[in-house]
Amino acid sequence: MGLDEAARKPHDRLAAWLAADMAAVNALIRTRMASEHAPRIPEVTAHLVEAGGKRLRPMLTLAAARMCGYDGDNHVKLAATVEFIHTATLLHDDVVDESERRRGRPTANLLWDNKSSVLVGDYLFARSFQLMVETESLRVMDILANASAVIAEGEVLQLTAAQDLATTEAIYLQVIRGKTAALFAAAMEVGGVVAAAPEAQVQALRAYGDALGIAFQIVDDLLDYGGTDAAIGKNTGDDFRERKLTLPVIKAVAQADAEERAFWQRTIEKGDQQEGDLARARAIMDRHGAMQAARDAALHWADTARRSLDILPAHELRDMLSDLADYVVARIN
Repeated sequence: MGLDEAARKPHDRLAAWLAADMAAVNALIRTRMASEHAPRIPEVTAHLVEAGGKRLRPMLTLAAARMCGYDGDNHVKLAATVEFIHTATLLHDDVVDESERRRGRPTANLLWDNKSSVLVGDYLFARSFQLMVETESLRVMDILANASAVIAEGEVLQLTAAQDLATTEAIYLQVIRGKTAALFAAAMEVGGVVAAAPEAQVQALRAYGDALGIAFQIVDDLLDYGGTDAAIGKNTGDDFRERKLTLPVIKAVAQADAEERAFWQRTIEKGDQQEGDLARARAIMDRHGAMQAARDAALHWADTARRSLDILPAHELRDMLSDLADYVVARIN
């Protein structure tokens, strides 16, 4: 990638602006993922943490704090906390979904086993709570503890909603608000809280994170049907194979004729998938404009995120966060 292209990517500009803070976050992560008695913990954690992820969530915490004028070091602890919570959920998700690829590499449960992935995920959750306690902010602990509960709730709701063609867009929104947007929102909110920003600004930061997270997940779900393996860091079509009711499928099912509904019942509800079914699913979605409708929904949430920043003080980081909302949706162009 050329320098010009890198300069245009908002997350790269964020990373450059926050480079010193991110170096401190990465150093703290490496220190806290160590284990004197269980060497498998750093082995499994390092496989995922050092796999080249964009570290978007911890960058949101750092950006929110710096944008609001913070000059202490608790934002580094909170950014590491956010990354540990995220990594723990990924380890657990890959076990639940029986995934084989994450960030373009074999998943931890494939390289080691399910037991290691679950237990190391538990360890990272515990580490995250140790870190947040060190900030000595009850409100910060309340925000992140609540987000952790909402994430788990969203994952359980997805279990019950998956493979059920009666799943509505409202239920889908509730699922992704839990499994994805909750941590984006909390990451932004604690950055504002640790910086002692005015309450209206703290709530604006939270609203930005919530809307950005929703847009981000809708786009991820779209990329599963129309992206490349490299773009999404997993195999395209995984959601279809795992029979997940994501937004483009829900929109297609809502307009399905009898023959198409029978197709969805066979492939999603019954799990009877055959060669060529993924291509047919895409064709049905295209016929009903489901992909474009889902993209329009992502654009709406990206715009909501951008407008949430309006009451925040003028700052380079605010401009980057605004551009980030656009870039999240531009991934599907």
